[in-house]
Amino acid sequence: MPKMKTKSGAKKRFRVRPGGTVKRGQAFKRHILTKKSTSRKRALRGAVNVHETNMGHMAQMLPFAGL
Repeated sequence: MPKMKTKSGAKKRFRVRPGGTVKRGQAFKRHILTKKSTSRKRALRGAVNVHETNMGHMAQMLPFAGL
């Protein structure tokens, strides 16, 4: 039986919070920023939670996170 492994891309992008939610960064803030409005870029700051419909995928990618 092979070992279970954490997806290396997922461990770099997500953090599990103490309440069991998963923190993620916002997309669309890396490049082509000149055409995006200031308020749109401001709204993309900070971290948000992964939606509960995607938590099954998170549990598969992070098997040792206790999700």
